[in-house]
Amino acid sequence: MWGSIIWFGLGLVLLYFIWKIGLGMLRGMTSTLPPPPPAGEMRRINVRYRCSSCGTELRMTMAPDQNPPPPKHCLDDMDLIAPID
Repeated sequence: MWGSIIWFGLGLVLLYFIWKIGLGMLRGMTSTLPPPPPAGEMRRINVRYRCSSCGTELRMTMAPDQNPPPPKHCLDDMDLIAPID
């Protein structure tokens, strides 16, 4: 008898945590996106990056500043290959 009461209580606690996590995820999806940068703030650049882990290459053509920080891929910063003139 006590065993079934304990299992029922554990089930209620688990239900509560799953409910709270689910509500948090739904609230996260409904948050508004940040506003885009003002018009004219983006600059034209031509830079290529390569992921040192998997070899994926990326060409960046627009950025907020002339020397942007490298993007992340495979949870690491990508390596700068060469600026394209």
